[in-house]
Amino acid sequence: MPVSASPTRKLAAIGAVIALVVAVIAIGVAIGKSADGDRGTGRGNAPEAAASDAPEEDPAQQKMFDDLAKRTSRREDGDPLAVGKKDAPVVLVEYADYQCSFCGRFTRETQPGLIKKFVDAGTLRIEFRNFTVFGADSERAARASWAAGQQGKFWQLHDELYAKTRKGKALAEDKLVELARSSGVADIDKFRTDMKSEDAERALKKDQDEGYQLGVQSTPSFLINGRPVAGAQPAEVFAQAVKDAAARADKNGSADKNGAKEKNGSKGKGEPTGKNGAADKDGPADEKAGE
Repeated sequence: MPVSASPTRKLAAIGAVIALVVAVIAIGVAIGKSADGDRGTGRGNAPEAAASDAPEEDPAQQKMFDDLAKRTSRREDGDPLAVGKKDAPVVLVEYADYQCSFCGRFTRETQPGLIKKFVDAGTLRIEFRNFTVFGADSERAARASWAAGQQGKFWQLHDELYAKTRKGKALAEDKLVELARSSGVADIDKFRTDMKSEDAERALKKDQDEGYQLGVQSTPSFLINGRPVAGAQPAEVFAQAVKDAAARADKNGSADKNGAKEKNGSKGKGEPTGKNGAADKDGPADEKAGE
């Protein structure tokens, strides 16, 4: 499995979606610059203003984002790596690595507030993608999180892995087993087997290939209904982006335009939010740069 975006992989991915990638990167950079301009205040006024203008987007550009959302928002029944209703009008897709300190900051400081405000209200669904960029230790942790998901404990282990920055030997197999046990994974033998299985390997490859095809090169990277947010931006940026995406979905009269089409005949009645209900922390992540 590749652990970094090699020139060959990059060229192959860009060759298929070059126009899309250029647009996504340009907008991501613009969002990042806007947030950086007001970073010192901790309020994120500049990025909020930029996001507020987003509903007036050029129709062709909006169609591009809608198409990107349909490609990346899986909305699968019973997806253990997702939290929120399958038919929520807004989907946030996160590409992250378990050795990434900024990914941990987002998980600890920003995601709980998004769950409390938007996921529990039925507005937002969050889908996690294992996009490993830091080598074998990251891959082992990613497989462990997937294995925990097979027993309904993905988010518990996910949050435990990000509770503090863990690198290298802290992600050795025996350490991951200990974390899985403390996260409530009941069958440790199954966990070990699943972690080393071909199914785990395929799941990680699927997530990585998706990220490569989009031009993702750093973590964390996010798409909110197809619109990029680069890095662990302040919480206000994510909240405003979710509000804007929900407003666009409402304006369109249906979440279908943002990728919520029913799959496999499902009526999309929604799913439990997971993560043992609402989180209780809503602090901003005031460092925006990815790794």
